[in-house]
Amino acid sequence: MARYTGPKDKVARRYGTPLFGPTKYLERKNYPPGMHGPKGSRRKTSEYSLALAEKQKLRYQYGLLERQFRLTFETASNTRGVTGEILLQLLERRLDNVVYRLGFANSRNAARQLVGHGHVQVNGRKVDVSSYTVKPGDTVTVKDKPASRRLAAKNLELTQIAPVPDWLVVNKDAFEGKVTRIPTRDEIAPIVNEQLIVELYSKA
Repeated sequence: MARYTGPKDKVARRYGTPLFGPTKYLERKNYPPGMHGPKGSRRKTSEYSLALAEKQKLRYQYGLLERQFRLTFETASNTRGVTGEILLQLLERRLDNVVYRLGFANSRNAARQLVGHGHVQVNGRKVDVSSYTVKPGDTVTVKDKPASRRLAAKNLELTQIAPVPDWLVVNKDAFEGKVTRIPTRDEIAPIVNEQLIVELYSKA
């Protein structure tokens, strides 16, 4: 289960965005990391570096390594429609992200562990692959085992104020959620300009 395990706050500071969830670290140090601190020199930013930064932000946000991200992009580019929007929809419909959005985990990393350790079912069947893409009509359930339900209940307490997206419906008492439809770009509210990512890969 490959995932990024490096310094998260440093990466968040580099891009000026809380990529791994809320953090007070950015409030204290709202400038890029480096020995020169907030007065460090600023290089002229090229079009390539801007596009690369957008790709890296999206990759870190969803916790994908480069190879995983590229495979997702290739799937999006081979699907009829607007490639950038389809890329966002594929990322949002990853099982680990859906578990996170439903509130059964308080971060995407925690959701990935929940899935990887076999605590999650899709349509009544155990699915332990975080990258599994859910479809409209799929039902995502926390396994009916004491250990699984305890983990999910604890996380539901932590995430109770977080709104569940309109394309998902959750029954917290039953530890169950349903995918009603594919999310729109506006609902995903991306932190990046996905078109720059499309252009970056098209030039590769």
